[in-house]
Amino acid sequence: MAVRHLYIARHGAADAFGELTSAGQRQANLLGERLARLPINTVWHSPLPRAADTALTIARHVASAPLIKAQELIDHVPWVPPNDEMPSTMRGFFDGFGRDDAAEGHRIATTLIEKFAAAPAAGDDTHEVLITHDYPIAWLLRHALETPPIRWFGISSANAALTVIEFRPEHAATLVMFNDMSHLPVELRWTGFPPRIRP
Repeated sequence: MAVRHLYIARHGAADAFGELTSAGQRQANLLGERLARLPINTVWHSPLPRAADTALTIARHVASAPLIKAQELIDHVPWVPPNDEMPSTMRGFFDGFGRDDAAEGHRIATTLIEKFAAAPAAGDDTHEVLITHDYPIAWLLRHALETPPIRWFGISSANAALTVIEFRPEHAATLVMFNDMSHLPVELRWTGFPPRIRP
């Protein structure tokens, strides 16, 4: 039975212009060193520069794996609750999201799941790296755990933290790890989180 192993990470720390900072470059390099121990088949990445640059650094460590841009991994809001179901604590976050924005975000989220959240059809195990953003990771995790759509909200990933999900035919997805930062020194952990909530 072939298993699809997804190694999912948020891009390295970036500045206000979306470019990797020196800390983000170090994070990407350390994540690449960790992933180099695995039989990676493909490194997929969001088209946004902070993710593309992170993936390029990782690809240098897993040189035999192709580097492929995937539109499905772009930063997006995957699901907006209907107004009558939206908790009051969430309303401010979704201010300015119109119906068209919400529909486009959910369309991308649906294609993300269709492309990546399934077991291999046949053949050997696959080992794929996905370099993306906070919200797509939350949506993939919510889907793997089979929780309601609203549960994506509030799941956060640190920069260059590793989440691993496995998909097997006719089995529920397996969450192997979430937000693991053991490859990062203390000063590079928990970036991407507001200082007030960093552990």
